[in-house]
Amino acid sequence: MKMDIFPLLFRVALLAVSVLGQTTDVEELARMNADFATRLYSKIASSSDDNVAVSTLGATLALATLAAGAGGASRTELLQGIGVASMEKEGEPERIQTLLKQLRVTTAQIQATALFVKQDVKANDTFSNQVKQFYNADVQNVNYANGELAKESIDNYVRTKTGEKVKDVVKNVDPKSIAMLISATFFTGYWLKPFNITFTQEDRFFVNKYNIVQVPMMLHSGKYYLAYDPILKVGILKLPCEDGIAMLVLLPDEDVDYTHVDESMTGEVFRGWVAKLKKTKLEVQLPRFSLKQSNSLSVSLPSLGIREIFGSTADLSGISSDESLKLSEVVQKVTMEVDENGGSVSDASTNLFTSPLPPRLTFNRPFIFIVYHEATKSILYIGRVVDPTKN
Repeated sequence: MKMDIFPLLFRVALLAVSVLGQTTDVEELARMNADFATRLYSKIASSSDDNVAVSTLGATLALATLAAGAGGASRTELLQGIGVASMEKEGEPERIQTLLKQLRVTTAQIQATALFVKQDVKANDTFSNQVKQFYNADVQNVNYANGELAKESIDNYVRTKTGEKVKDVVKNVDPKSIAMLISATFFTGYWLKPFNITFTQEDRFFVNKYNIVQVPMMLHSGKYYLAYDPILKVGILKLPCEDGIAMLVLLPDEDVDYTHVDESMTGEVFRGWVAKLKKTKLEVQLPRFSLKQSNSLSVSLPSLGIREIFGSTADLSGISSDESLKLSEVVQKVTMEVDENGGSVSDASTNLFTSPLPPRLTFNRPFIFIVYHEATKSILYIGRVVDPTKN
């Protein structure tokens, strides 16, 4: 469908939020962190031709946890890397931690963050208490010499912390590891305008011109916010969720490679898309999909300016007095389930056959999604669906 179905109706008013009296600061923090979110996604996406799922806020909170125990260049790189260094103020040593905690609580995602250190490393109580307070993160000792036992310890922690929603975080553990930073998140879209499962039917999805798969294609008719980016040639659909969360679904034009959108995404571009959204009546067809992905962030972070923590000069003295402490690995596991479920039964039962049919927008080729908190514009997840039949 041509993207000229996106009429210019009106500009969305920016939502106001009061987060413990720190609205402006939290929104500014989210704005600065958005560039890290898009850069991290672009880096991970560039290394794969398949589906991608990244919890950008989860990665931010994990790295901020580490920054709480880092010093010198190690701490500077971490805060600059996630884009929040300029939020520091003299005389307010816990300002960034406080703002990130407000953001974490406000966005209310299921997540687990933990630093797993080898058995003979004793973590400082001050550090352990601080990261628990601000990030709900834990410090755990594991026996890395026994790789299977270490893997089991990590997986058990994550399963318990996420209520069995996220499993199998790490495939294997290097027995020479000293410390692993683990982030795990789970997202389920509870639509404000749910899809009616009785309208879901098998349809074609064009992975590429040589590969066509059959997928369960969900359908809903209603009023949606849409936009079109004429520079990147991509249509933008907003799917509102409960708890002030929304998902932007990006559909590149048929002659546009989705990797071009991946590479062009920035925090400013994202905010521009949100500002251009206009309401119109539309039928939406979106494939049901489920993503379960583990990413080794230690592969991506150095290219984003976060290198010091992986080297022999890493300063993690705030975590432990053990001078040999350095980070061996950063792993993130993301689990997403996107289906018909929502919170409005009346919306879900809309009868498509007794009302005039509006234009239809069908996501039947690779698309990109961004999950964000509407009030603060904090990016929570970014992903790409190339083949909905694969996890």
